[in-house]
Amino acid sequence: MSIITKRGDSGQTDLMYGRRVSKNHPRVVANGAIDELNSALGLVRWQARDEELEPLNRQLAQLQAQLVLLMGEVATMEEDHDRYRQDGFQIVAESTVDRLTGQAKEIEAELNARFKNWAIPGATDSLLAVYLDQARTICRRAERSVLVVTPDAVESPRTAVFLNRLSDYLWLLARAVEREAEITDCLKASFD
Repeated sequence: MSIITKRGDSGQTDLMYGRRVSKNHPRVVANGAIDELNSALGLVRWQARDEELEPLNRQLAQLQAQLVLLMGEVATMEEDHDRYRQDGFQIVAESTVDRLTGQAKEIEAELNARFKNWAIPGATDSLLAVYLDQARTICRRAERSVLVVTPDAVESPRTAVFLNRLSDYLWLLARAVEREAEITDCLKASFD
């Protein structure tokens, strides 16, 4: 089957189970933001492909897989929720949110800092931190877009919670990477 179906030429697209909607339907807009977030995480993974960052790369790959599942959930109309579950599709589980919360708390504890100011992306010499901040801002937009669909209209109210926690996690990761870059910059300066 060709990717070029021409079915979208009229400004409509399919949701799960063949439901046709406008391309500016809130579910399509939300999925567009989630898809963009997934691509941004791909950039982060590409930048973090060093062997020492392999655990981070694996974690980000798992988050990307979770985003794909989340897109299916968002693309399912209320009247198809039972069918979605019967077909074996997964929804965001509480354990997934809890695991991400725990990982964010670990990073926060490791940073051992109180944050008082806005983060300024690009303030250190770390492209990885900039990509993390970019992914975080896209994640916030995805969260806002999902909330337009409303928690009642999404299979799991944890969808927005997951995106909220993911943006916290990405923010903390960016600060951790910046701190590492600051330490490296200080070490370089001390030897100049």
